[in-house]
Amino acid sequence: MMPTILIVDDEAPIREMLRFSLRNKGFSCIEAADASEAIHEIKKADVDLILLDLMLPGQSGFDFAEDLKADPHTQDLPIIMLTAREGDGDKIKGLNLGADDYVTKPFSPNELVARINAVLRRTSSLASDQRILEVAGLKLDPTTHRFWAKNEAVAVSKTEFNLLYFFMSHPEKAFNRDQLLDNVWDANVYVGTRTVDVHIRRLRKALEPSSLDHLIQTVQGVGYRLSAG
Repeated sequence: MMPTILIVDDEAPIREMLRFSLRNKGFSCIEAADASEAIHEIKKADVDLILLDLMLPGQSGFDFAEDLKADPHTQDLPIIMLTAREGDGDKIKGLNLGADDYVTKPFSPNELVARINAVLRRTSSLASDQRILEVAGLKLDPTTHRFWAKNEAVAVSKTEFNLLYFFMSHPEKAFNRDQLLDNVWDANVYVGTRTVDVHIRRLRKALEPSSLDHLIQTVQGVGYRLSAG
């Protein structure tokens, strides 16, 4: 079955160009001009990935992405953000909201298709592993995207969930920042190594109420590891 891509952009010529390029590469496409139209399309169709322009009329792409990630029914939908604005600030904000990739206009159709395929492969790989992971009071279910600490549900972002999934799949093993970036973040997206530190701090803060924040350990001269107890 062809993957279905939802193109959310208020500029009709951009949507037409994307639709033409993606259909030539074997994708099915549906379109929306703003966030409200996009929600309507998501309710009607089985969407595999969203191409989301940030500069939408009404609700911005950032706010719409945040709403999608907060809704249990759409939080696992992969998102690639599109924007004509340059600079790392918007890119970091988008990735921290849970976007899977970030593409700056103008871009080549072939590059975009490659990024779409990379995101779909990565999300498919995560979904294919049905194991519930349990390490030292932590429990993670990749199929429902839920995480618990001492049997209490803990809300984390998609990036932090993926980081936990990687750590819990390799307990006690230390990883440097580059290894974490390669395994958790999209290789096509430039993210500075200090971004890892930001997410580590957020994970520790999320684990503080359960007094399990000590499990995420700093390994001097290396990086980080998840302790098994």
